[in-house]
Amino acid sequence: MAKIEPFEKYSDEYDKWFDNHMDFYAAELETIRRLIPPPGAEGMEVGVGSGKFAVPLGIKIGVDPSERMAGKAREQGIDVQFGIAEELPFSDGRFDFVLMVTTICFVDDVLKSLKEISRVLKTGGFIIVGFVDRDSELGKQYSEKKKSSRFYKDATFFSTPEVLRYLKESGFLITKVLETLIPGEAPKTVLEGFGRGGFVAVKGMKKEIR
Repeated sequence: MAKIEPFEKYSDEYDKWFDNHMDFYAAELETIRRLIPPPGAEGMEVGVGSGKFAVPLGIKIGVDPSERMAGKAREQGIDVQFGIAEELPFSDGRFDFVLMVTTICFVDDVLKSLKEISRVLKTGGFIIVGFVDRDSELGKQYSEKKKSSRFYKDATFFSTPEVLRYLKESGFLITKVLETLIPGEAPKTVLEGFGRGGFVAVKGMKKEIR
């Protein structure tokens, strides 16, 4: 069952997090932006929420199981379909890229979700997954506060090696890994690789089926 209750009840509070943590938000947005294909590519965001990433990144289509959050995204011009990551309401091979930002920790079945994203991608298309690395300082803080968090109490955090493994098992070729929110570095620093940053973004390409 999709973990939507806190997003239905506290959607305004969720959006306020971005307003209160503009440096974090800007760093995450910049990291994802560096992985997005050039203009003209058709993209879709799974777990689009209120459109905090889709809108500034120019993504016009999204999926979300929370009607409250989807309503906010629709007000900003996003075509949001009701649905979950494991059962996307789109035809095979439709998109050039699919984005998931902090969504992987809320899905019920990670492998099924990633394989479903692969289904709706064109061959050679890309998946971009942004998430809080469980093994980072930030990830450890989130895990410690999980029980008292309205939004993350039901979340499952993953390490970067786990996410990479899931992507490979789902048939993706990893093409780039970026990290940000790095202790000791300037707020908007984005580096290649992982192991230091609290927020990691992975880009994987759907391989041709032989």
